[in-house]
Amino acid sequence: MGNQTSQVEFVLTGFSEKPDILIFSFVLFLIIYIIGSFGNIMIVFIILYVPYLQTPMYFFIKNLALLDMCYISTIVPKLLVSSISTYFTITFGGCVTQLFIFLTMAATESTLLAAMSYDRYVAICNPLRYSAIMKRENCIKLAMASWTTGIVYSTIHTVNTFRLHFCRSNVIEHFFCDIPPLLKIACSDTSLNQKMIFGVGAVLILPCFPLTLVSYLFIIHTIMRIPSATGRRKTFSTCVSHLITVGLFYLTGISVYLRPKNTSAALYQDKISAVFYTILVPMVNPIVYSLRTRELKEAIKKTLIRRSTNWERR
Repeated sequence: MGNQTSQVEFVLTGFSEKPDILIFSFVLFLIIYIIGSFGNIMIVFIILYVPYLQTPMYFFIKNLALLDMCYISTIVPKLLVSSISTYFTITFGGCVTQLFIFLTMAATESTLLAAMSYDRYVAICNPLRYSAIMKRENCIKLAMASWTTGIVYSTIHTVNTFRLHFCRSNVIEHFFCDIPPLLKIACSDTSLNQKMIFGVGAVLILPCFPLTLVSYLFIIHTIMRIPSATGRRKTFSTCVSHLITVGLFYLTGISVYLRPKNTSAALYQDKISAVFYTILVPMVNPIVYSLRTRELKEAIKKTLIRRSTNWERR
């Protein structure tokens, strides 16, 4: 391929070349994609449609659902095509686009989860000042800061990754374009890239995890003082489910970017970890953050009943 980036496409290895595994993965990821897409689209529609859901909490949930819908659509459609074809390819421009969108969604989600945890912290630990602190303009600023962080983070890493020359191979040991497997096939010096992964991540992304964790620790501490055992148990269960999802997203992502990639086993483990933070978490988020809330469940029921009634009248 010469001593510079001259290829017009990359080859994605996917999960396996065995037909049985390919068929199984296709069916599994198709089901996940349908559930995730439908759940997130429904949540966005319901929150926009129902007036009494125009609150700060549902404003962030709506942003998260929109984000997850774009997030999962960046990865899974290409993965589904790869699972039923014998030659898994993606164009150079497609790889650049996929990496940019993926990094934008991932970084935005990490920041947005921190903003959502802060919203819950104020609502539970400081309820008397909630309406004053979480004003609409403040919510919009937090959401815009999350999306801006994602775009800045993605732009830095995308430009820094594709300034390299890929002359060793055009085979990416992954099911989508990501930084670690791209660095593996680069013939340029990648030391700056490695430093940028740690440096930019430490400034823009890593602080979000401890902030989220601390917020929920304060929330749990406040919950334990609730007199009602039923209310305490219900709120505690919700917080724990949030923490599990957040931990799954952060820890699997951190393990991929910070663990050495010296063995083929490590590369395969990266693929499995990537499934969690790119596919499973966007599918589970609608259930964890939305469908467990009483107001949203009632809104869905009322909307479905109203729609079915209007349909019967026609």
